[in-house]
Amino acid sequence: MQKIVIEGGHKLKGEVKISGAKNAALPCLFASLLTDQVCEFRNIPRLRDINTTLQLLAEFGVSHQVGRRMSINPVSVKHVRASYELVKTMRASVLALGPLLARTGRAEVSLPGGCAIGARPINLHLEALKKMGASIEIKEGYVLAKAKKLHGAKINFDDVTVTGTENIMMAAALANGETVLENAAREPEIVDLANCLRSAGVEIEGDGSATIHIQGRKNLGGITHEIIPDRIEMGTFMIAAAMTGSDFVISGGRMDHIEALVGKLDEVGVELIEVEKGIRVKAPKAIRYTDMSTAPYPGFATDFQAQFMALMTLASGSSVIVENIFENRFMHVAELNRMGANIKVEGNSAFVTGVKKLSGAPVMASDLRASAALVLAGLAADGITEIHRIYHLDRGYDRIEHKLRKLGARIKRTKVKF
Repeated sequence: MQKIVIEGGHKLKGEVKISGAKNAALPCLFASLLTDQVCEFRNIPRLRDINTTLQLLAEFGVSHQVGRRMSINPVSVKHVRASYELVKTMRASVLALGPLLARTGRAEVSLPGGCAIGARPINLHLEALKKMGASIEIKEGYVLAKAKKLHGAKINFDDVTVTGTENIMMAAALANGETVLENAAREPEIVDLANCLRSAGVEIEGDGSATIHIQGRKNLGGITHEIIPDRIEMGTFMIAAAMTGSDFVISGGRMDHIEALVGKLDEVGVELIEVEKGIRVKAPKAIRYTDMSTAPYPGFATDFQAQFMALMTLASGSSVIVENIFENRFMHVAELNRMGANIKVEGNSAFVTGVKKLSGAPVMASDLRASAALVLAGLAADGITEIHRIYHLDRGYDRIEHKLRKLGARIKRTKVKF
C-alpha cells in the first residue's frame, strides 16, 4: 500500500504537459477487438486502467507491444470471457461486450465494478444489443451474450450513457446495415472513438451530436489513431493553479473540450491566456464564489465536481454544488471537512462556505476524482497532508505527483507503514 504526502502552501510555476485521455484510450483499445489487423495507437497514458485493459485483451488472446506507439495484434480472439478478477477493478471493462459479440458471436463479461460513486447499471447496453439481435442472459454474475450476426437497429437511449453509446457504436461497426443511436452521448471521447473506427473503415455520421449513424461493415481494417488529450487532467491542473495562487502554463490540452469549466473558472476570477506553448493559467488574488450543477456534456462534467468543490472551499463566499449524475459522488466531503472546509450536504446538493485556509490532515480517497480533489486541497493547505488509498488516483492520472513536483510542489509517494 502507498500514500501521497504533500507539504502544502507552495506556489507552482513552469509548464505541465497533458497526457492522453483515459476515457478515450479505453474504448479505442477495446475497438481493436473488431479487426484481425494490427492496430497502432499514439498518446496512450500510463495508467492503472490501461494496464487492466491490456490484461483483459491478453485474456482474449490478443497480444500487444509498448513503445512510442502501442501496437495491438488482434489477429485471433481465442477466448471471450472477461473475468470478474479484472472487471471488478474497472467499470469500463464492459466495453469488451460490444466488440467481442460483434466479432465472435459470443461474449461473457462479468458485471462491472470500478469506483464506488453510485449505481451505474448496464441495462441500456443490454437492451440495445437485444434490439440488434443478441440474446442476453445474466448468470452467476456474468453477462452471457450470443448473436449469430448482429443487425442494424434504431436505438433510443432512455438516458444519456457514455459507455452505452461507445459499446453500441463498436457493436454496430460489424453489424448488418445501419444503426442509428438517438439520445447518444456527445462527449469529446465519443468523437475520438468515432475517428478511431473511421480509421478502420467504418462510416459514421453525427458523432458529437445526439444522433449518430453507423454503417456496419463485413470486415474492418487496421487502426492507426492518436488519442485526444485528457480534458479532466487539464481542468484539474487549472484548478490546482487557482487554489495555490499560482501562474503556470499547460501544454497539449484543448480548451474547446472543457468550455463549461472554463466558463466557471472565468466567473471565479481565474485568467486563462493563450500563449505559444499552450494555456497560461493565472490565479485570482481572491477566489470568487459561484454555484454549479453537473450535467451531461456539454454541461459541467461530473468528473470535475470534486475538484471544483475543493476550489470553492477557499472562495470568498458561499456556493451550492448540485450533483445530478451520480448519487454517491459526495464522499470527498467528509475528507475535505477534516482539512478545515465548511461543507454541508443535503440530498444531491452541497453547500460550501469558503474558509481562509485549509489545514493538512490524514485523509482517505474514496474514488478517482475525490483523490484529485484531496491532492488539490493538500497543495493549498497549511502543513502536511497524507492521502491514503491512492490506487484510485493511479487509475486516471498519469504520474500526477511527478508532474506536480516538476511545477515545484512538495509532493511524494511513500509506502504505508503498518
